Amino acid sequence: MSAVSDRLPAFPWDKLEPYKATAAAHPGGIVDLSVGTPVDPVPDLIQKALVAAADSPGYPTVWGTVELRDAITGWLERRLGARDVTHRHVLPIVGSKELVAWLPTQLGLGPGDRVAFPRLAYPTYEVGARLARAEHEAYDDPTALDPTGLKLLWLNSPSNPTGKVLAKAELTRIVAWAREHGILLVSDECYLELGWDADPVSVLHPDVNGGSYEGIVAVHSLSKRSNLAGYRAAFLAGDPAVLGPLLQIRKHGGMMTAAPTQAAVVAALGDDAHVHEQRARYAARRAALREALVSHGFRIEHSEASLYLWATRDESCWTTVAHLADLGILVAPGDFYGPAGAHHVRVAFTATDERVAAAVERLRQA
Repeated sequence: MSAVSDRLPAFPWDKLEPYKATAAAHPGGIVDLSVGTPVDPVPDLIQKALVAAADSPGYPTVWGTVELRDAITGWLERRLGARDVTHRHVLPIVGSKELVAWLPTQLGLGPGDRVAFPRLAYPTYEVGARLARAEHEAYDDPTALDPTGLKLLWLNSPSNPTGKVLAKAELTRIVAWAREHGILLVSDECYLELGWDADPVSVLHPDVNGGSYEGIVAVHSLSKRSNLAGYRAAFLAGDPAVLGPLLQIRKHGGMMTAAPTQAAVVAALGDDAHVHEQRARYAARRAALREALVSHGFRIEHSEASLYLWATRDESCWTTVAHLADLGILVAPGDFYGPAGAHHVRVAFTATDERVAAAVERLRQA
């Protein structure tokens, strides 16, 4: 019998190691703009909430505390404009990547079932389909897909890697199509609070879903908006007919968010000030890098939202990666996200102000 690992593609980031070594050898040190991991401090009020809950000797529940569910439902209504959200409409998860990788399996998908995701996309959508032994395919327009056997349709707005945002009318059209064909639509909205040239809209908004959550689920994370990647804090919201069975499955699997993390999430979702402060940091870094890249001969496409600039010099992405590595700057090659990204690179602006300034100076001097 083949090992489960045999179903998976080669881990893409391993291919970047030689370029990372080149960048690290730069006299001024590496500027790592590849992964997009938060580097700024966890806000103080969140740290305090975590510490206050540190004495948690008992098992946490998979569904989370009442306080956590109240915080999630309140945030959904306040921030996303969702209406009539109850505890049955929400489910905490152990970081969003875990959910993306295991959702097809937890939904009971397998051979003969199909999973679809954007042409340029986070690689874990495909990984999840492979783990479940389901078929997978990429799309440009999901409504052009053959709905036969299509059981799970992933949306991602704002997009990783491109930063593209789907307009409200487009989301509405796709939701209607998925419902017409009985396809579960799951929208990865982890960058929704990081819109720059566009104001991202959730599929949970009544203008998109017509006031019903039937057949739709949204995925949200606190990793980016609150610098909580190390806490593994995320949640689902949407159709109770989907989330109810998932809750039972996840109970059996022990997929529970740690109790101190649950307390931290309550604090994070109840405070908007730290999100605005972090947005301001990212906005300044984004503006500086964008100007430097354009002056260096890059063209920036999409990038209306998220923590990345989708950049190209109309050459092989690996040629671009090598060029920037020689300047001590490490970026992600676009083909990590699908063949359509072969001439682009993804540039994260999650480095510190000092490192971003170093990258800007190197780009200007080169």
